[in-house]
Amino acid sequence: MKLLLDTNIILDFFLERDPFYVESSQLFDAIAESNVEGFFSASSATDIFYICRRQTQSLDTARQIFERTLALLTVCPVTQSVLETAFNSGLPDFEDAVQISCAVAQRLDAIVTRNPRDFQTTLIPVVSIANLLQQLNS
Repeated sequence: MKLLLDTNIILDFFLERDPFYVESSQLFDAIAESNVEGFFSASSATDIFYICRRQTQSLDTARQIFERTLALLTVCPVTQSVLETAFNSGLPDFEDAVQISCAVAQRLDAIVTRNPRDFQTTLIPVVSIANLLQQLNS
């Protein structure tokens, strides 16, 4: 199963943000064990780095977190076509539209997010970590 992880899921794991860390850790365990493949949008890369640096107050820590992100997850490219598709989608949240377009362009199976209602699409399934973990454990 190939999954696009929403930016918050990645940050929850690496910054150990409560109360979301436990579920995100279980998802990253599944990725590390190769039960699922994790992806993230290239457009999320700068957000991940910036927020990690701001939260940890350490450039070195932010660099280590981003290095681990690249080791565990695959980057989905944000191409002109992806941006045009997102822009023309009519979705009110452009960031979410870009992530949806990335996932569709890479033929991923689903988007994993804490906020499935934020991703208004019928193009790809959008699931919470809890629902995904339930599917993986059944």
